[in-house]
Amino acid sequence: MTDDAFPHTAVTDTASVAAKKALRRTLLAARAQLGPDELEATAERLSTHVLALPQLSPGACVAAYVSSGSEPGTHVLLERLREAGVRVLLPVLLADDDLDWAEYAGADALVDGLRRTRHPSTQALGKDAVAEADVVLVPGVAVSTTGHRLGRGGGSYDRALARVEGAFVAVLLHPGEVGQRVPVEAHDQVVDAAITRDGVLPLG
Repeated sequence: MTDDAFPHTAVTDTASVAAKKALRRTLLAARAQLGPDELEATAERLSTHVLALPQLSPGACVAAYVSSGSEPGTHVLLERLREAGVRVLLPVLLADDDLDWAEYAGADALVDGLRRTRHPSTQALGKDAVAEADVVLVPGVAVSTTGHRLGRGGGSYDRALARVEGAFVAVLLHPGEVGQRVPVEAHDQVVDAAITRDGVLPLG
């Protein structure tokens, strides 16, 4: 399903929230059908596509996240970024759903956070640390062709992306989640691209 004819204007909060919940349920149900072999192959190919981004070089900074469940996997990617000399920042979920950030120091240095998240045990750097990133990789459930992303509903990344200026921002998704008709609210932040196992897809 594509969103070429969808009017990307902010809809009423009530209508938007209901529509987002319905779309989120449908797409998460589809994710739940993905098998371990497919998820493993996706993680490998995602890492290849990200490492080929022109914005990356030794010494670059990437803000990413620790994937879970049937999300497109980031565990391979995080290790390969670190091995390539890229500084990696990961989010630390706060009680108010905002995000602090800490530097990735390897899988063994991850600890449990709020709401079944994982984050580094290294020192928290503050909410504004994400502004240091050259590339920001965000989770999502879907994205429209205009770059409007559907997340999990907490608004964490909309707040974080409002602090980012000049970075390349991409959402990591499965192929069928790109080009969806995502309802738009006034506070929603857009992304520059979607990255799936099939490659990097510019948006907007």
